[in-house]
Amino acid sequence: MKSKVRQPEATRAALVGAARELFAERGYGGVGTEEIVQRAGVTRGALYHHFADKEDLMRAVLHDLSRELAETSAAAALQETDQWQQILAAVSAFLDACTDPAIQRIMMTDAPSVLGWDEWREIDTQYGLGLIKASLEQAMETGLVARQPVEPLAHLVVGALDEAAMYIARAPKPEVARREMGESVERMFAGLRV
Repeated sequence: MKSKVRQPEATRAALVGAARELFAERGYGGVGTEEIVQRAGVTRGALYHHFADKEDLMRAVLHDLSRELAETSAAAALQETDQWQQILAAVSAFLDACTDPAIQRIMMTDAPSVLGWDEWREIDTQYGLGLIKASLEQAMETGLVARQPVEPLAHLVVGALDEAAMYIARAPKPEVARREMGESVERMFAGLRV
């Protein structure tokens, strides 16, 4: 019985994994659903059992990438003992991830155009905003950042980091853009510090 319960989860994961690989390789527009189901080793019926259409599959891929990115940033923060360094480590991990061609193509190029800006932003905010709000609230409680309304500041930080990610993703030399943007973001965060 347990294996039957896990089978749908495994099928869904195979479809998301195959789509993610293919979208990263050739972009959303360059991949057909038949190729996705072949790579996943499932039937077309399985695809449509789990997802309404290819766009819905892109949505699932974006959710997975966004969750992984938030987890990577949180894990980087946990490697530090100093609270301010935790914030900078999380931001640095996020910016490092933005040099990954899969992140660039799927998250920063295809997803906003396929899903629309509003939905892309909503998914991005769902994973990153909570982490940023918690970090800012803690920094305010300990006096690292001046007490102020957290919600607008967190949205401002998310917006700045999204723009930093877009800048890196679209740069002709992402590694150079990452270094320069990292320095700029660090200066911006230094302005928040009391």
